Amino acid sequence: MVCLQRLAGVASTMAAAEREWYQTAATRQRPGHPAPAPCARRRLRGMSERRSRPVPPGVQSDLFVEDAVPALPRDAPLAARMRPRNLDEYVGQEQIVGLGRPLRQMIEADRLPSLILWGPPGSGKTTLAAIIAAQTQRYFAELSAVSSGVADVRRVIAEAADRLKVSGRRTILFIDELHRFNRSQQDALLPHVEAGTVTLIGATTENPSFYLVAPLLSRSRVFRLALLDEAAIVAIVRRALADVDRGLGGVPIAIDDETLHTLALLAGGDGRTALNILELAVDATPPSADDTGGAKVVTRDTIEQAAQAPTLLYDREGDAHYDTISAFIKTLRDSDPDGALYWLARMVEAGEDPLFIARRLVISAAEDVGLADPQALPLAVACQQAVHFLGMPEGRLALAETTVYLARAPKSNSAYAAYNRALEDVQATRNEPVPMHLRNAVTGLMRGMGFGQGYRYAHDEPGHLAPGQTHRPPSAEGHVYYVPGALGDEGARRGAADGPADAGR
Repeated sequence: MVCLQRLAGVASTMAAAEREWYQTAATRQRPGHPAPAPCARRRLRGMSERRSRPVPPGVQSDLFVEDAVPALPRDAPLAARMRPRNLDEYVGQEQIVGLGRPLRQMIEADRLPSLILWGPPGSGKTTLAAIIAAQTQRYFAELSAVSSGVADVRRVIAEAADRLKVSGRRTILFIDELHRFNRSQQDALLPHVEAGTVTLIGATTENPSFYLVAPLLSRSRVFRLALLDEAAIVAIVRRALADVDRGLGGVPIAIDDETLHTLALLAGGDGRTALNILELAVDATPPSADDTGGAKVVTRDTIEQAAQAPTLLYDREGDAHYDTISAFIKTLRDSDPDGALYWLARMVEAGEDPLFIARRLVISAAEDVGLADPQALPLAVACQQAVHFLGMPEGRLALAETTVYLARAPKSNSAYAAYNRALEDVQATRNEPVPMHLRNAVTGLMRGMGFGQGYRYAHDEPGHLAPGQTHRPPSAEGHVYYVPGALGDEGARRGAADGPADAGR
């Protein structure tokens, strides 16, 4: 290192001496000539142009100057100061960056494709991207899809191309919230990702299959990051408490295991949230005056006050919206009133549209309860009307009552299944004509052509049935669609329903 510093000093001194010599020569007059030496002027001008020529970020303008990495000030948020710097400090996500895992092997071998990191907030997507850039010695260019557009993407890509041409250094283009880019913005990335001008790392909280264009997905590897478990959150917090340089290690702090457990639960799997809660709780705790030596004793009550209430990961247009309503409907179908109430409360407290929940209850009443309890559908429709009439928060009472009713009701999907069987025949016999005896004969011409001829009026028949009368095209006649269920009202009526079904109705 000392030799390199000396060599750098010698190079700098030589460059300064050369420039001083040419400055003197440029102003010196040759004998018999009033003007300065032209060769010195040209040389000096060339030196100035080279020194003023713009250099793309990440390309060394001086042989011995490293990329400047500004240190975060001590008043920066704790979560920012404690951001892991390498894979050894990175906590969690063992399923993708653990020893022997494919992504870790690709990072260590510096054979990195474009990546899509899909996971909830606070799971470490941005941190992992920065670690990858540092470990592979690639330049790290960062954009946010919220505030950037195609012009920003083209600028970064042009700089990456210059950097690759001048120094051979490759560039990682990290785009946060990539799912917020529209189709044309995503398309602008395609040729440069395919050509290798940049290695794209996109971070998204939403399902890439729904939000990213297929060509971009086909050029990238998707890795899913999970919410951090309790052990990972506790490890992150303990590291922050022990780190003297970047964390809270310079402050005497006392916190027991039960309080750490509470903090981990309130963080909801989000490492950033955990550190934010910890920092706020420590700032709000005065030094103790007892035998703890003036340490700040952080209690469970302080942590709960700092957290206020755990943040529910819920987006009314994102994955959480669809995943939670799916869990709600499946729990109703499984006749679990307690589980269904849990998911109902999750949605209501997260701010879900109550009319959306009511509509799903109407669907569940028709699809899953069906004819086993014919009163379920009118009740669900009444629930929708009550929610619309009352609004919130009172509307949640109607939602809760209907949820419990549907969960406890007997179940049958016989009508749903019957419709699907009928649909198969319709698709197979799409152009079959309506049988003549079932057609409507409203004019003399139509009656003369045989419309309605042979139709038997059911109310004129014994038992209000017309045995033997067909009601479908010949190719579909005799196929049974409706098979009664065995539960509830439908089961009680099953004997009566079997007769007409067997008769071809």
